[in-house]
Amino acid sequence: MDYQKHIIRILSLVFLSAVLFSGTESRAARIKDLAAIKGIRSNQLTGYGLVVGLNGTGDKGGVSFTKQSLVNMMKKMNIQDDGGQLSVKNVASVMVTTQIKAFARIGDRMDVTVSSLGDAKSLKGGTLLMAPLKGVDGKVYGLAQGAVSLAIPSGVGDRDSHLLVARVVNGATVEREIPFKLDGKRHLILSLFSPDFTTARRMADTINIVVGEGSAHLIDASALRLKVPEKMRENQVAEFIADIETLSVVPDTLARIVINEKTGTVVIGSEVTISSVAVAHGDLSVTINPDEGNPAGGQAPPEGESVMMLEGNSTIGELVRGLNALGVKPRDLIAILEGIKAAGALQAELEIL
Repeated sequence: MDYQKHIIRILSLVFLSAVLFSGTESRAARIKDLAAIKGIRSNQLTGYGLVVGLNGTGDKGGVSFTKQSLVNMMKKMNIQDDGGQLSVKNVASVMVTTQIKAFARIGDRMDVTVSSLGDAKSLKGGTLLMAPLKGVDGKVYGLAQGAVSLAIPSGVGDRDSHLLVARVVNGATVEREIPFKLDGKRHLILSLFSPDFTTARRMADTINIVVGEGSAHLIDASALRLKVPEKMRENQVAEFIADIETLSVVPDTLARIVINEKTGTVVIGSEVTISSVAVAHGDLSVTINPDEGNPAGGQAPPEGESVMMLEGNSTIGELVRGLNALGVKPRDLIAILEGIKAAGALQAELEIL
C-alpha cells in the first residue's frame, strides 16, 4: 500500500512539473538553490594578530599597540624586554576575519582574511602568527596562522592599492563547534533567498505532493513552515531536509530591466513585454502594433529612416535583437527603453543604477 502511494505521489509530481513548464520558459531549479533552512548559516569570527617577516614595510614606531603586542608575546616566551630596543618595521598589526560554516567540526580548515591596522606599507612576504578567532559571544572558535598571500590584480596601477589586505588559504582550524541540533524538531522554517509568493506557493505544492499533504504551509512570500514526518523526527531530520532540497521548482521572477547609465550596460529579464507603442529616436523609428496585417498603419516609412516593426505584446528580447540588427548603441537603447516606460507601454520594473 505504501508503495502504491509513493507511485501516485511521483506521478502527481510529474504532472505538476508538466503544468508548470507548459506556462513558462524558465528552467526548474532545486529548492536548495532557492531557499535555506532558517538557523543553518555561517557565523563571523574576528581576531587580532601580528604579521612578521616583512621587509621593512611594517608599522612604524608611532604605532604603539604593535610594539606593546610584540612585548606581550615575548613575555609569554620568557623573553623579558621593555620594548625600548624593539623595532617594529618588520611587524604589522592586523585584524583576522573569517566565517565558520554551519556544522563545522573540530579540525576543519578555514580561509582567513588579514587586514592591516596600523601604518604598514605592505604585508607582502609576511607570516601571520597564531591568532585566536572569536565569535560575537567572546568565545574562541578557531586559531589562525600561516604565510599570507596577496591577491594583486593585473595592471601596474592596481598593484600599489592592494598591499594591505591578504589571505591565508586554509590558515585557520576550527577549535570549537557551534551547536545546532536537528534531531527532535517537529517543524522547520524554509526561507527563500528572493521572496516571491508564486515561487513559495509552487514550493509548498511540490513538497505536499512528494512528502504528503500538510507537510508544507505557506507563511508569506519569504517563508514556508515544514512539518517533519513523525517517523523521521527522532534521528532522520537531516535526511528529511536532504529530500526536500533535491526537489525541483520553477521559480517565478519579476519582470525587470536594470540599466547602468555609466557603463551603458542593460540587463533585461526574459518575461518583459511591450504593448502597442511607436518610438522615434534620431533617424530610427520603432513601431509595435497589435494589427499584424497592417503593422505600419498603412503609411510608408519616411525616407532615410531605419524602421523596425513588431507585433503587439512583443518580448523585450525581440526588441533588443531587432535594435542590435539596426546597429543601435547601448546608450540609444537606454533612451528608447526609458521613453517606452514613460509612455506606459513597458510592462516591467525599470531600475537605473
